[in-house]
Amino acid sequence: MTDEEPPAARRGPTWLIVVVVAAALAVCCCSGVIGLTVAGSAGLLGR
Repeated sequence: MTDEEPPAARRGPTWLIVVVVAAALAVCCCSGVIGLTVAGSAGLLGR
């Protein structure tokens, strides 16, 4: 039964890493969209 424990233990950190990376990408994308929106409303994009 000790052979089954390491894969189960590895799955937790793997999913945690995936969630952290996905959250980081979401924050980056959202902050980029907000920055472009603010820049556009301030007239910094030359439109």
